[in-house]
Parts: sequence; structure tokens; C-alpha cells
Amino acid sequence: MNRYDAVVIGGGHNGLVAAAYLARSGAKTLVLEARDNVGGASTTEQPWGSEFNVSALSYVVSLIPPRLVNELKLHQFGYKVYPQESYFMPRTDGDALVMGGKDAAAKRAEIARYSKRDAETLDEWNEWIGALGAILAPMLMQPAPAVGSLRPGDLLSQARVGWRFRRLGSRGVADLTRLMTMSISDLLDDWFESPQVKAMLAVSGVIGTWAGPAEPGTAYVMLHHHIGDLGDGQVGQWGFASGGMGAVANAIASSARSFGAEIRTGSPVARILTRNGRATGVALSTGEEFSAGTVVTATHPKIAFLQHLDRAELPDDFVTDIERWKSRSGVVKINLALAELPEFTAAPGAAPHIQGGTIAFAQDVEHIERAFQDARSGRAAELPFADMCIPSFFDSSLAPEGKHVMSMFTQWVPHSWADEPDQSALDAYADRMIDAVSELSPNLKGSILHRQVIGPHEMQESYGLIGGNIFHGELSPEQLFHMRPAPGYADYRTPIKNLYQASSATHGGGGVTGIPGLNVVDQIRRDRRLGKLKRF
Repeated sequence: MNRYDAVVIGGGHNGLVAAAYLARSGAKTLVLEARDNVGGASTTEQPWGSEFNVSALSYVVSLIPPRLVNELKLHQFGYKVYPQESYFMPRTDGDALVMGGKDAAAKRAEIARYSKRDAETLDEWNEWIGALGAILAPMLMQPAPAVGSLRPGDLLSQARVGWRFRRLGSRGVADLTRLMTMSISDLLDDWFESPQVKAMLAVSGVIGTWAGPAEPGTAYVMLHHHIGDLGDGQVGQWGFASGGMGAVANAIASSARSFGAEIRTGSPVARILTRNGRATGVALSTGEEFSAGTVVTATHPKIAFLQHLDRAELPDDFVTDIERWKSRSGVVKINLALAELPEFTAAPGAAPHIQGGTIAFAQDVEHIERAFQDARSGRAAELPFADMCIPSFFDSSLAPEGKHVMSMFTQWVPHSWADEPDQSALDAYADRMIDAVSELSPNLKGSILHRQVIGPHEMQESYGLIGGNIFHGELSPEQLFHMRPAPGYADYRTPIKNLYQASSATHGGGGVTGIPGLNVVDQIRRDRRLGKLKRF
């Protein structure tokens, strides 16, 4: 009764995507999720009762490939995205940068208020980023090449990457090299002069990252967040999922079930079963066992390889790589239930325009850097920065009529709080964050009905995000492409035969992408040398 073709460990969005594609290919598939609901960090929760629904951790969507949405027929299962309408950055000096809609001329005029040169540069910047993104995005949709390997197949994949780079030319390759290694601060200094414009663009270089804007590699993080497509061909556009981010996971789960996959929640895996170097199934903490010819783990690599397996079964260098895998974070997610929409003194009468998009609290690049340096020195940021949104502006299912939910994705607190939480300091940090935004929105603080504060410790213990890192591992230069999560294993395979990996720590992960789940099944197909997974 407990025999399956494939067992997927972890019902986060990547695990669900893998299960959906496995079942779609004809495999009898089982998903085992430790929590009582699917989705992982892509979850809609009711922390204050049934009146309010909040996207507890991840809060916007963009990076899911249109191919995946179409092949899994997600729209049939309730997947719907409301595009963000604007970017609003209120300032303590009473001014505000407002970028609304798709009118390029209006955007240039807004930027020109701060710098005419920057306004003229903006189109060139967008074109430059778009060209580099067009090269990198397809690379995320296939296994990373095993750089240095002399196996014929690996040499061929390396050659394919080099062939793709021919489109860039020597100048373009130099630009890509800079982008992969530079700090977002230095990169923006090369292009722009206005502190307001730099702050607007710097935020996406540090979101979810244990690195300030002056750290090398943050320029790539910015690009990573600009290669998504909501399906309308507008690369870099973000949106709010109808029903919250849990609705995204639920749509994928429904798709998987429609293809025949079985999903069991409240089923924590204790170990991966192996015999003679091959995965043969899994065992739950209850002792119940499931046999399978293929096992896919979508959990954090330190859980998958250091907890679910005996280290003696793995090569020493692989174990060392996983032990050294950096998964730090200083993120604190603050979710608010509001009695009314916040109004900002910097934009009186503009509420309908600004409240449907991103609201950023970042005064300048130096503000963001100081927040990181505070946390790096071992204390929570005195003045955090925040990436905020009000998804109930579009989606009435999230809050009662006239009331709203607000998401505040904030940084930084010490990454050590994942293992050594300081609840009083965390609450004080949240107080400072809300106080700072309330100075720009006088009615905010008085309208708060409830608040939820999720720090690194809860992210680690309740959601399986080791270190509190939302990407299952930092998007730093030494942890990208052929290094993600270990040299020689960026192709979704593992040292254990028939055991595959598809967490956000694998190539193509980082954000709600589903790419690892899609790619791992393609890799399994190649290994099976079958067009469809009809038998194992």
C-alpha cells in the first residue's frame, strides 16, 4: 500500500511543482509535508482569526515562468495575479518619489525632478538590464553546467553557455562580469547621481539578503529580481496573488492532484531510506515507511543531507560543502491588520494611485547600509528599511470591507537570532519600524488592529528556513549557478542515486519561481531515458 514511483519531501511550491510534473508524466507520486498546510514560505494564514488573511512570508509574485503556469493549468485552479500599479517612496523631508503606471514619459518626468541626467539615463538602464536578463533568464531554466568537468555531456553544456554568451560580445560579457561581482551601490554610482533614484533601485539588490548595498554580489540580486514575467511579456513586473501567496501554492497543489498526485500534510519525514548507495524511499517520524524508485527532496539542503541522511553515506567534500552553505538572514516580516488605508502626507489625495503598488521606506543607500551594519555588529537596526504593500487594495478576500492587510518586509536584525532569539529586542525593532513609517503616514499607527512579527527564529523553526533565509541559501557570487548548492551537483542530482534535489537552494531557486521543481523532473526524464515517466 505504501509503494510509489516517486516521493517528494516538502510541500513548498518547488516540491509541489515537482510533484505536479511527475504525476503529469504518469508517475504515482506522493508529497510529504511536515506542516499542516502546503506552501512553505508561500502561504496565506489567519493569525488573528478568519476575518483577515495574510501572506505570512513571501508576499509578491513574478518569477514563476509562464511556461509552468500554462503547462500546469494554474489559471484553472484559481491562480490570478494583480499587477502592481506603482512604486512609492515617501521621504522624511516631506517629498516622495512616485512612479506610477506604464507611462514611460511620466516616469522620466518624475525622475527629472531629482536629476535630468538620471531621467535621460533611465531608459538606457532598463534596456541594459533587460538585455542581460534575457541572457540569464533562459540559463535558469536548465541545469547549470558542471564547470571543470571533462565528461562529454558536461563539456557540451559548458559549450552551450559559451555559445549563448556570443550574443553579448566582449563588451557585454564584461558588463555581465561586473553585474555578477559588483555591489549594487557601486553599480548605481556608475549610472545615476540622484540619492532618491539610487535608493529606489538599491532595495531590490538586498531584499532577503545578508548583505548591505556595499557588498559585492548585490548587483546580481537586483538582476535576479528583475527577470520575472507575469505572462504579459513585461519582464521585471511584480504582482499580488489573488487570495494571498498561499493561493499560489494551493493552485499548484490542485494541479498536482488533478494529475493524480497524493499530498499528505502533517507528515514530517525523519529519514531518507537508502540501500547500496541508492534511495529506496522515506520514513516518517511515526515510523511509517514509503518505498519509491525516485525520491525528490525540496527541503533546505542542511535538512536534506545533514538530518535526513547519515553523513557517512555522502562524500566528505559534499558534506563539507553543505556544512559551509551560507544561509544567514536578518529579515523580519511584519504583517498588519488595519482599520483603514494608510494616508501619506507626502502624497495627499494620491492614495488610489500609490496604494496599489510597492511602498518603500528607504531614504537613501546610506540608510540601507547603516541598517545592515547595525545588524552585522550584533544589534537590530536602529532605523530599518522596509518593502511594503497593501494587497487588500486589490483583493477584497483578504480583509473585511473597509479594512486592510499590510505587508512590511523589513531588514535587518542579527542573523544569530535564528538560533538565539531575543523576543524583547525583536518587538522593540518592530515598534521602531512602525513608528518610522507612522511619521510619514500619521493615521497608520492608530489604525493597527493586529500585528504579526515573524523573525529569523520563527522562520527557521516553523517554516524550515534554516537561518531564516527565504532563499534556502544566500544569492552570493560563491553560491550561484554551478555552485548551488555544491560543486558538481547543480544539476539537481545528489551523491545518492535516485535521490534528487529541488529546493530553492538549487539552481533557478531564490524566490517563488518553481524552476527547480520543473527542472528536476526534466533531469529525471533524461536519466531515465524516457520521454514520459510511465514506469520506474
